[in-house]
Amino acid sequence: MHFTRPRELVVAGLIGLVAVYLLFEFAYGQLPSLPTLAGATLLVLAGIETVLAFVVRGRIREGRVITGLGIARAVALAKASSLLGALMLGAWLAGVAFLAPQAGDITAAADDLPAAIVGAACAAVLIGAALWLEYCCRAPDTGDRNE
Repeated sequence: MHFTRPRELVVAGLIGLVAVYLLFEFAYGQLPSLPTLAGATLLVLAGIETVLAFVVRGRIREGRVITGLGIARAVALAKASSLLGALMLGAWLAGVAFLAPQAGDITAAADDLPAAIVGAACAAVLIGAALWLEYCCRAPDTGDRNE
């Protein structure tokens, strides 16, 4: 297993961007309105992963890691979350790109634009938290052991 590469996140973001932009382009009139806090779930996940990152980091530094299985699970969670965050960031940015130019003319677009902005911000925070968790799961360097 390798750590998350930037190109993986870019590809996931582009997939989300293209798919959702096409959805908005062809079916925006049939979609329900977006709740303003629709992306807040991603922020909750980011908070949980940030706390987990500090716990894992502390245990690794203190040498209290019992098995590597827990660390492997944390890395898997971090990889999945960073990819989800990138996919959702692309999706929410597609919403912003579609809704922003139309917000002045269409009331529904103006009402949905804040939800897209909040969702994009929450997705970006999730990516950051997931990458931080993944970083905290790395084995310490030999120089760190002497300290």
